[in-house]
Parts: sequence; structure tokens; C-alpha cells
Amino acid sequence: YVTFCCVVGCNCNHPCVGVLPSWLGGSLLRMGPGLFEVGGEPLHHLFDGQAIIHKFDLKNGQVTYYRKFIKTDAYVRAMTENRVVITEFGTAAYADPCKNIFSRFFTYFRGIEVTDNCLVNIYPIGEDFYAVTETNYITKVDPDSLETLKKVDLCKYISVNGVTAHPHTEADGTVYNIGNCFGKNMSLAYNIVRIPPAQKDKSDPVEKSQVVVQLPSSERLKPSYVHSFGMTENHFVFVEQPVKINLLKFLSAWGLRGATYMDCFESNESMGTWFHLATKDPAGYLSSHKFRTSAFNLFHHINTYEDQGFIVVDLCTWKGHDFVYNYLYLSNLRQEWEAVKEAAMRAPQPEVRRYVLPLDIHREEQGKNLVSLPYTTATAVLHSDGTIWLEPEVLFSGPRQAFEFPQINYSRCCGKKYSFAYGLGLNHFIPDRIVKLNVNTKETWVWQEEECYPSEPLFVPTPGATDEDDGVLLSIVVKPGADRPGFLLVLDAMKLTEIARAEVDTIIPVTLHGTYKP
Repeated sequence: YVTFCCVVGCNCNHPCVGVLPSWLGGSLLRMGPGLFEVGGEPLHHLFDGQAIIHKFDLKNGQVTYYRKFIKTDAYVRAMTENRVVITEFGTAAYADPCKNIFSRFFTYFRGIEVTDNCLVNIYPIGEDFYAVTETNYITKVDPDSLETLKKVDLCKYISVNGVTAHPHTEADGTVYNIGNCFGKNMSLAYNIVRIPPAQKDKSDPVEKSQVVVQLPSSERLKPSYVHSFGMTENHFVFVEQPVKINLLKFLSAWGLRGATYMDCFESNESMGTWFHLATKDPAGYLSSHKFRTSAFNLFHHINTYEDQGFIVVDLCTWKGHDFVYNYLYLSNLRQEWEAVKEAAMRAPQPEVRRYVLPLDIHREEQGKNLVSLPYTTATAVLHSDGTIWLEPEVLFSGPRQAFEFPQINYSRCCGKKYSFAYGLGLNHFIPDRIVKLNVNTKETWVWQEEECYPSEPLFVPTPGATDEDDGVLLSIVVKPGADRPGFLLVLDAMKLTEIARAEVDTIIPVTLHGTYKP
């Protein structure tokens, strides 16, 4: 670990600029890939690197940086055998050279070994913290020492094949998430699950997880890829996109032909995109509300809220059915800049969109725009077959400029009407700026510095603040080739101006998502 001050003119070993707010005391925890080669063999996809947890402790104007690899089965076995033992997102496991062809065949034939490489996110459940990916395995970690505590298989407690890395958490600590599962008649479906808050008897909340509502899949054996979902005070919103997981390919080709997760994705070019709606309490699927729109990729919901009989859904979308993850192989991202741009030109165009779902539907209003909210141009039109066709309002768009990894003042605004979103600006997939977006006026603010590559900006509110954007943004910034190639950046969330930075003289790998622990 490295300790350094963040005070102007200090005499510490590392240069510091600015002064941290006196109230800012806690830990920024972030997950990401930290190892892209095992046994001299490269891992192929951005989401294949072995999970590493980063922590910046902020206390009394000082910052301490720690990091450790998570001791997952995938990591420990790779280090022990000096090879990729468990297949990752885009890298197939290598055969054990010490086994003959027959033992290797029967090892593969026994079934799929799902990775527990928890590189995507970290979040609290009860009084514990879990590092996660998108499989059925989550890993309990100590947020202070960063030690790996235990591997948890969610399949022991709830009917899911995996869950997203983006749950929703209520004020009392209740956690909601979504994952695909086998439903009735062995067809695929999506289960929304509830994990209760910390228990008075100190029992494990994970063991009390339960499915609260099941949503149908548009295709029996091809569930859509799901990375996040929306939740309001009274409803769940699930967006079923045309990027599909071919389950038969997943089950058959995996072991025998060395397929990866990426090999099992395909696009349904004709389905478009479906919005599914369910009530929260009591939980129930609204089968009468059939919302449809044109095809897009979706990874991150920004926010979802109810207003005057409508549900407003703000999303970071990518136009079309072509899977964006196809463009995140490391061989693409490591090319010269002109080649990176050329590849990005073939990828779907990013756009921040607002969709509006009417709750009250009357058959006599067929062919009319059902949306009457005065502040949006989004429309919803009832068709004769009972489906409601949605057209969005575009909140942010630029040529090959994405607003992604969105954050809001979550504790105050999740599931409620809001004004501001913060995101990572991607220039042809390269994160080179931090952006603040006013979703009402579409005004934007930008922080950017030459040869600096920030990560997802995390919003931390000022204690007792009355304004929605009164707080700071925390982002880990990579500056390749510099004497001190990484730093923690602290921005004023109102003005998007720099308050302070704390530099380290070690390379910090890319980070994906994380949380702030007060």
C-alpha cells in the first residue's frame, strides 16, 4: 500500500494537489481486471483479467491506496497450475498438458465449470461486502484488509443461473437483483430476487434470499443478456434486448469445442427490444402491458421513476442488435489509435435515451400518443395487436461519443424524479473524460485532461446537502507513461471542477465498478 497526503505544500513522498473536504472520510472500493496473462498465454477479452480489488482510504486529509487480487478459484488454480484453468468471458481454458487425451475428454464431458472471477463490481449485503461478476458465484471480502473470505453459490438459495452485477439497494439495506432461470415447461425466464437487510439475529441475509416475481422470456431457450434493470417505488422494469444467449450452444459446444461465453452470444435481428413491467408490492407481472421498440444494446440503466401515471426510464443505449462486447477484445483495444477508431465506426452508435411507459392503457386510444408528460418528447402508441410502440427522447448523442457507466445521487434520487447524471465519456470506446448531464435541459459539463483516462465517477453527497448535486465525484484516473501513472481524482459535482488529486507511483489497471463505504 501507499500513503500520501492531499494537502497543498505537504512534505510527503508523493505530490499532492488540492485539499480534501473535511467531511470526506471513508473508502472507495473498486473492482477490475488485474492480470491479463497466465503461464505466458494472454487472456483475450477486457472482461477476462483476474479480479483485483482497489481501495482508497480517505481520512483527515490523507489518502492510502491498497490493492489485492481476490483469491477466487479461477485465480488460485491459474496461479497453481500456471495456466487458465476455468474458462473466462472470452478466453477458453487450456487443456492440462499432464493429462492424456481420454482424461481430458471426460473432464470436459462432465459439464461446465462456471467462473467465479468477480472483477465487475462490489456491493454490500447486510453488513458484508461481496465482489461479483455475472455468474451464480459471489465472493465475500473484508473491506478493510481486502482479504478474500468465502465463495458463495447463489444457486443454493434461489432459482437463478446467475445475477447481474448491478443490484438495487433500498434505504433499509434490502437488495433486489435479476437473473435468468428455468421457468415453467423448461423454458427460460427471468427471476427478480430479494435479499433482506442485516438480520437482528446476525444470520446471513443471503440464506434468506427469495424470488419475488418471474418474467417471461420471448424465446424459450435463448434468454437475453441482462446487465442491469430499473426499479421505482412501486415497479420493476426489465428491458429484454436482442442480444441472446444460445443455451443449446452453451451446453453442447462449451466443453467439447472449447467455447467461451462470448461464443454463445447471438443477435435476434427481428425481435427489436421489449420492456417488461412488474409490480413490487404485491409482486406481479403485468402481462397486459406489452411495450416494444427498435433494437438496441443495453448495459446500464441511469434511473427509473414514476410521474403522473407514467414510468420514465433513462438508459445508456447502443443502436442496433450487434453486440457491443464484440468490440472489447484486447486485440482491438491495443491497436494504434486510427485502427481503434476504424473498428469503433463499425460498432453500434451510443445514445442516452428516455423512454416513457404509460400505466393506464385504454383500447379506444389506439393510434394516439399516450404520453402526456409536458417535459418529454418520448411517445408511446397503442397498436391493434395490443402492443405499445415506444419512441424515445434523446438526452445525449454525439458521433462515437458515449455517455456510459452512469451514476446519480443514488441515496436521494434512485427511483425518483431527478435532474443530474454523471458518466464516463467514451471516445470510440476509449474513456477520456468525465461528463455531467442535466437530463432536463440536456446541458453538459466535462472534465478532461490530455493523456488521462478516468474510470466511472462515483457520487458522494455532502452531509446535510439540500441540492441534488451538492457533493463530490471520485474517479481513479490512469495516466500512462507519467512518472506517477495513476491518481485518485476528486471533483466538485456541481461545477465538475477539480478539488484535489492524490497521485501514486504505480500503474493502476482499468477499473469497472465500485462503491463508497463511509
